[in-house]
Formats: sequence, C-alpha cells, structure tokens
Amino acid sequence: MTMSFEASFKKLVPAVDFCALRFVEETTEQLGVRQNVAEPMQKGVDRGAMITIMHQGGYGYAATSDLTESGIKEAMGRAQNFAKLSRGRAVADYSKIVPPKLSQPVNPYTSVVSKALSTLTIAEKIELLLEESAKSKFDDRIIDWSASLWSTQTRQLYITADGASIAQNFDFLVPALSVTAHDNSDTQTRSFGGRYNGFCQQGGLEILERSGFFGAGRATAEEALQLLTAPNCPSGKMDVILMPDQMMLQIHESIGHPLELDRILGDERNFAGTSFVTLDMFGKYQYGSPLLNVTFDPNRTEQFASYAFDDDGAPAEKQFIIEAGLLKRPLGGAISQARAQIDGVANSRACSWNRPPIDRMANLNIEAGNASLDDMIAGIDAGVMMKTNVSWSIDDSRNKFQFGCEYGQEIKHGKLGKVLKNPNYRGISATFWRSLSAVGNDNSVEVMGTPFCGKGEPNQVIRVGHAAPACKFSDIDVFGGEDTES
Repeated sequence: MTMSFEASFKKLVPAVDFCALRFVEETTEQLGVRQNVAEPMQKGVDRGAMITIMHQGGYGYAATSDLTESGIKEAMGRAQNFAKLSRGRAVADYSKIVPPKLSQPVNPYTSVVSKALSTLTIAEKIELLLEESAKSKFDDRIIDWSASLWSTQTRQLYITADGASIAQNFDFLVPALSVTAHDNSDTQTRSFGGRYNGFCQQGGLEILERSGFFGAGRATAEEALQLLTAPNCPSGKMDVILMPDQMMLQIHESIGHPLELDRILGDERNFAGTSFVTLDMFGKYQYGSPLLNVTFDPNRTEQFASYAFDDDGAPAEKQFIIEAGLLKRPLGGAISQARAQIDGVANSRACSWNRPPIDRMANLNIEAGNASLDDMIAGIDAGVMMKTNVSWSIDDSRNKFQFGCEYGQEIKHGKLGKVLKNPNYRGISATFWRSLSAVGNDNSVEVMGTPFCGKGEPNQVIRVGHAAPACKFSDIDVFGGEDTES
C-alpha cells in the first residue's frame, strides 16, 4: 500500500477540531460457468479516499480517487467547506461528538486465510466450477445449472490528524451454485446457500470445504427434482423449524434492520422506512422469548463482516444486542449514539471509499442453545422444517412480514416426512420472536451472510454476516404456494 498520500494528508491537514482520511482499495474477480460453459471473467480494481472534517459543530466529507497531493488538497477543501456550511444547520451538534482517540498506529487486522485463492490459476478455478456444475446435469428435467466464485481483496487504511493509523486487510470469497428443474408445467429452483449467496465468508479456498461446496452440485440437483413431485406446503397454524440458511434472512429483516439506530432516529424514512422500535424500548422491551440471545460479533474470524475497527475508527467488540429476550442496545455507531444519548456498537460502515459511514448491521448472530435438531423434531407433532429463503416481504416499519423458502419437509409425530414445495410463513416481528421455543446447539450452527444488504441515500450495498443454529418456533401461520391470502 502506497504511503505517499499519507504524507500528503499530514502535510495538508487544516486547523480543525478533527480530520481523518479513509483509504479503500478493492480488487475483485468473478468467475462463472453456466450449463457447462465458462462465462466471461470479470475483474476490477477500485481505489480512493474519503476525507472527514469536524469543526465547531459542523461536519463535512468529500471523496476523491485522485490520491496525489493536489487531489487530497482539493477534497480536503470541499470537506472543510461542507463542515462550515453545516454548522448550526445539522440534525446533530457535532461538537458533542468525540471521535475515537488513537494516538498511535495499531496492529493491522488481516483475514485468516489457510488456502490462498491465488494458488490456483484462472483456468484451474474455472475447471473447479465446471467439475462441480457438471454433476448437476444428470436428468433431462434439469434445464439450467450454474456455479460461480466471486473473490474480493480489500485493503483499508484509516488515519487521523492526531496520529491514528488503522490498517485492515480483508479477503472475501462468495461461492454460489444453482439448479433449475422443470416438468409438467412446474419449475423449481434449488440453490446452494440461497439466492443471496449465503455461504460467503472471509478466507480462501478453505471456504469451499467448510461450506460443503464440493458435492453440492449433485445434492442441489437432487433436491430440485424432489420439489417437482412434492406437494404444496399445507396451510394453518403449526410449529416451524427454520434452518440456518433461513434464519439468516429472519435475523436480517426482523432484528437487524429494525435495530439500526439511524433508522430508529428517522434517517431512512424517505428511502427504506422506519422501525417499530423506539428509543424508550431499550433495557425494557421483551423482544423475544428468554431463549433469544443476539450478539453483534465482529470477532468471528471466518465471518463475512468481521473487523477490528469500524469505518469511523471505533474499536469493535462483541456485544449482546438482545439477552434472554430483553432488548439491550441498538446497532448504532458513534454519531448516532451521540444523537440518541444511548450506547450502541462499532458499526459505522461504508460500502466504499466514495460513501460516508452510516449505521449498518455487521455480524449479527444468534447464540447457540442446548437443543439438538433431533430433539426439536421429536418434540413436534405437526409442523414443517424450512430451508433457504427464496422470497421476502416486510412493511416499512420492519414489523409485519411474509417469507418464503425453497425447500420444506413435513414433520409428523416427531419424525421428518415428505418433501414440501413452496413453504411460506408470516408473522409480526414484535411478537414472532416470543414464539421461539427451542434453540439449536452448536452442532446446527452455520456461519452465513450476504453481500447484498442495501440501505442509504445514495444507496450503499454492503457485506453482512449472520451465524445461527436451527430454531423452533411454535404456533406459526404457515401457508403453501396455492394460498394467496395476504
């Protein structure tokens, strides 16, 4: 990483209360095969820096891809002017916001990689995808099949005028695989980890082994064919077991977004809605059953959104967001915490160098319980196990929702039964989590996530991690594909 812009920054810092530069460089590579044919490779490099200035209660920022001295000077001037213009006009008094004080450089954060992707040539990586994808096509009813690898190397540096220097280096890998089958006017798609690339993690080629990618082509195709002959999911009130690849979406939409502090403060109202959560609920509100324990955990090394410091320089540590069902703290970074006068977490994050950090969920996990999956199944007389999100809808306050899954299985008299297609369920966030009646143990935990969490104006699409065990919910409103009631 070049050091020239660091010298320019230190030389040009104006006489202000606070000044920081956040440098980001991302190198991406996307490889894919479809129907046993390699698709065009996509590669890219994106780099630039964001200048942030706070002065006399004003706040300003400006981004630049010109990292020469003149480019940084021009961006610094724009940021200083915006800080001057916002003084006395902002929703928050920035003079009361105290940025993290780091008087010296800290040890770099680096993703743990045991098998670097660079050990394989482009041809070898494509051959790996071709081999796995080809295993999907063993039946004439399979009409489409594909596999892909999306890798990103991100290098970040956050420096401040008072001597802070935080380097963070990330290696991300997103494997994906999908199979579509058709017969008798019915089409069913089964995907590996979901259509939002759920097995994304930090690391290298070991992610493919850890996630079960090898062998997933045949297994995914077999399940797509099972869905073709499966009956629709029944409708009615019943117990439901959600597997981790559906728990990911459930956590994301009905815990993560409602608890983002800037949304609670109204910042997202114009674009993506508000939240049913209000500031007076923290420390008092029973969000879920006593079995529900939710953590903001940036320290799980393989998880997609692990880091040591957020993009405003705040040190990140594991915190309980919900403990024994009680709502404890929001997902809010330093600026939102100062506005709301409430403790949050280090989750001020930006999707790139040309976006300002805002409150974003990062790794938001459900802590494992003590129930085995077999015991949860055995305790259900009539219910459904659901896997892998395929559709979702939730209202503007992140409360009333309706989610659909790719794959279901009937549970009858304590045993898994026939495969069910089009399993769906609906509920209300404010009461749904109180129906949590069993939480799976460590054996059922999977570490998942998504590269595609959107929020903010201008929009920011960011990486999020969700680790969860299988969970059982009681007396849930379930419906099948033929039930169109809303």
